[in-house]
Amino acid sequence: MSVVNYRVVEHDGGWAYRVDGTFSETFPTHDAAFGAARRAACKQLQPGETTGIAWEDESGHWHAELSRASDRPQARVLD
Repeated sequence: MSVVNYRVVEHDGGWAYRVDGTFSETFPTHDAAFGAARRAACKQLQPGETTGIAWEDESGHWHAELSRASDRPQARVLD
């Protein structure tokens, strides 16, 4: 099972959360950014629909997989 980490950081004169190098919008306070990160992390845990996905790896090869609705990552909010 994969793990998605949401880290609350200072960003653009306020606070944001970062996931895999991508920043959220900026929030005025740490608490607001932390709350938004918790809401986003909770959404990661909700099952979706089983569907086929295709993705390209770093070397340019395409892969096709079945993404099961119950295959959800662990999500953590780090301060």
